[in-house]
Amino acid sequence: MHQDYSIPTQTRIGHVHLKVADLERAIDFYCGLLGFEIMARYGDQAAFISAGGYHHHIGLNTWYSKDAPPAPRNGVGLFHTAIVYPTRKDLATIFNRLRHAGYPISGASDHGVSEALYLNDPDSNGVELYWDRPKELWQFLEDGTIEMFTKSLDLKGLLGELDPVK
Repeated sequence: MHQDYSIPTQTRIGHVHLKVADLERAIDFYCGLLGFEIMARYGDQAAFISAGGYHHHIGLNTWYSKDAPPAPRNGVGLFHTAIVYPTRKDLATIFNRLRHAGYPISGASDHGVSEALYLNDPDSNGVELYWDRPKELWQFLEDGTIEMFTKSLDLKGLLGELDPVK
């Protein structure tokens, strides 16, 4: 039925827009802790944030959610927002920043094709911070599909990417 169409190969996800209970608290997390920059703001109702000057990678708003409790864990909705870092050292840097801030992570995994840290934002929205290994290092199964797995991430090894403090 849908076999005659394939999405263009250059298609990508442009942004995610999150409903949050407290805009300032969300900005503190995404901008203050993770380092995104505010590109546009609509008073105390919405902000559009970015990495590198793009118009926005993440939208944050309180239009339907001001002071609301988190969505139930066992309901439908967004599982997590995945933020890809350019290098393993960049992932180590944000991990170190989270550690020094005392911000809890809920998981750390090696997926073969990537290494990832998992945490929740202040509204309990899942966030994955990861970097992709170069494609030439990916493993493939006999049928041509990617071999992905979930193994424990060596966090000490990840921190080894950082320059020693002098």
